[in-house]
Amino acid sequence: MAEYDRPQEVSGSAMILAFLSGAAVGAVAALLMAPQSGRDSREQLKGYARRAGENLREATDKAGETWQTAIEKGREVVSEQKSILKEALDAGREAMRRAREQPEEKKTSGL
Repeated sequence: MAEYDRPQEVSGSAMILAFLSGAAVGAVAALLMAPQSGRDSREQLKGYARRAGENLREATDKAGETWQTAIEKGREVVSEQKSILKEALDAGREAMRRAREQPEEKKTSGL
C-alpha cells in the first residue's frame, strides 16, 4: 500500500505537450501584442524557438533519466520477488519431502 502513498509523477509526454502548448500560446500572444516591426518580431520568435528547443531537450533528457530509474527499480523489484518466490518454493519442497519421509519412519518404527 505504500506505493499508493507517493505523489503521482507527471509523465514525460504530458509535460512535453504542456510545454509546447504554452510555448505556442505565448508566441501567438507575443505576435498580437508586440508594438514592434516584423523584423524585430521574427528575431524575438527565433529566440523563443531556440529557448523552447533547449527546454524540450532538457525535458527529454530528464524523461529519459526518469525512464531509466523506473527500469532499474523494476528490475530490483523483480529480482527481490524472484528471490522470495524461490525461497518459498524451496521451503515447500522441503516440507513435502519431510511429509513423505514421515510415514515411512512411522511404518518402520511400528514393526
